[in-house]
Amino acid sequence: MTTATGYEIAVREHAALGEGPTWDTAAQRLIWVDILGSRVHTYDPVSGRRTVMVTEQHVGAAKPRAGGGLVLNLRDGVGLHDTDGGFRWLHHDPVPGRRANDAAVAPDGSLWAGTMRYDEAPGGGTLSHLTADGTVRTVLDDVAVSNGIGWSPDGRLMYYIDSPTRRVDVFDVGVGEGEGDGGGGGEREGEGQQISRRRSLVTIEDGAGFPDGLTVDADGCVWVALWDGGAVRRYTPDGTLDRVIPLPVPRPTACAFGGPGLTDLYITTAATGLTAPPPLSGSLLVIPGAGKGVEQRAFAG
Repeated sequence: MTTATGYEIAVREHAALGEGPTWDTAAQRLIWVDILGSRVHTYDPVSGRRTVMVTEQHVGAAKPRAGGGLVLNLRDGVGLHDTDGGFRWLHHDPVPGRRANDAAVAPDGSLWAGTMRYDEAPGGGTLSHLTADGTVRTVLDDVAVSNGIGWSPDGRLMYYIDSPTRRVDVFDVGVGEGEGDGGGGGEREGEGQQISRRRSLVTIEDGAGFPDGLTVDADGCVWVALWDGGAVRRYTPDGTLDRVIPLPVPRPTACAFGGPGLTDLYITTAATGLTAPPPLSGSLLVIPGAGKGVEQRAFAG
């Protein structure tokens, strides 16, 4: 195991709950959100250009769409934001006391979206699978704080975090009903998203914080941000801890590779709940040359 430093400040910000960094390949920019601030941020590391969009609800995640615009995991459901500023619900499902949290686009272009209760009550959250036409399937209905989601480079494993469990879990990803290789080549949206055989990849020890967001690199290693742990960790595919990156904030929330070549690790952070937040809490940090990421698919809708 190695311990490394070398962080830089990508965007100095005062986000209450920075989350969900995502590299938008088409636009060559990073997208991230401030959940409690109801803001979607973008950042171009080459030009330094930034944008901020205010949403009408708390926003758990924002991901690029294949046709332009964003898919938003919002308090009352999943919505589509168009490039011209238009908005429509893809799935509207308001539940009092519940909000959206992390989400991720699968290798087939479908969306996995998590929810949680504001009071973080066990069993109050869900993990759902959505296709471009708005078809929704609740996959897990007994979640407390639905968080990091990611896939192995070959798409055969899905990693998932329900933060209070302190675990990073892994599922097998199988071929769905009525599917076969068919000789057609290419994966259609919604295929290969039947998950099974849930087991623990790693459990975070007491005192090291809670696992929050995650990303998977080109070597199949899983990077995990530790809420109240002040660090990001890298685990090999067999669950061995092989790298720790201490950070100047107690609440890193999520991480993602981005930038030219996908070699820079971007890390979102939070200030919420801290009596005296350190100066960089809420900022977007970056570890240049941390590794090599995997290009993320845009949502098919």
